[in-house]
Amino acid sequence: MKIASFNINGIKARAGALTRWLDEASPDLLVMQEIKSTDETFPRELIEDRGYNLHTHGQKGFNGVAIASKLPLEDVTCGLPGDDDDVQARWIEATVTGDSHALRVCGLYLPNGNPVELDTQGQPVAGGKYAYKLAWMARMEARLRDLLALEIPLAVMGDYNIIPQAEDAARPDAWTDDALFRLPSRRAFRRVMHLGFTDAFRAINQAPGHYTFWDYQAGAWSRNDGIRIDHILLNAHAADLLRDCRIDTETRAGEKPSDHVPIWADLAV
Repeated sequence: MKIASFNINGIKARAGALTRWLDEASPDLLVMQEIKSTDETFPRELIEDRGYNLHTHGQKGFNGVAIASKLPLEDVTCGLPGDDDDVQARWIEATVTGDSHALRVCGLYLPNGNPVELDTQGQPVAGGKYAYKLAWMARMEARLRDLLALEIPLAVMGDYNIIPQAEDAARPDAWTDDALFRLPSRRAFRRVMHLGFTDAFRAINQAPGHYTFWDYQAGAWSRNDGIRIDHILLNAHAADLLRDCRIDTETRAGEKPSDHVPIWADLAV
């Protein structure tokens, strides 16, 4: 089963880029981020006409996640538990069943967290975007603990807005004070990893210089000034089934591209 994640940066603006990649790559399952569309206005035919079952968790103008699968989507849930007041559309879950295993998939769009607002003691300001990012990650950790207890293959995929290590940025020094690379952010990511997850891409390729995001500004793409912030994390049951994981970098060079590119993994599911 080929599972993929793609921050498309607006379903309507990137319809051509998304469908070209879908036709070429033909993943069995795709989670999307930043669809920037409500459920009612999402152009479902772009996905469903290609043989996918689709479920969206949309929001007007920004955020929004979706999951598409050639296999039936079961037990679909939307929204990250832990804060009933959080209305941002950033989390979706579903189960798909392959030839030999059921796989629980979580698609996420983790908060960016910038600007980093700190008080005089250096702590995140309550109500600020960075405080929201860290609180969201704590809620994610709690949810993943519950899912791990099910002891079934689990893939947690999406735009994490986290640069895990210095080798995941072309210019790590430029990101030192950014919410994507600040130490508290990376510590929160490591706490999730230490629950027993495997970074699927790093399990296959340990070399530096592989990125999933290039800013539209300052010629970042032409200079390969990128960062790796889109990740596929697998629990032990899913990691045992991992056969390959790659980043489709060339998608960034296409017409009207997203600033992200797809990442995919092949599992013996």
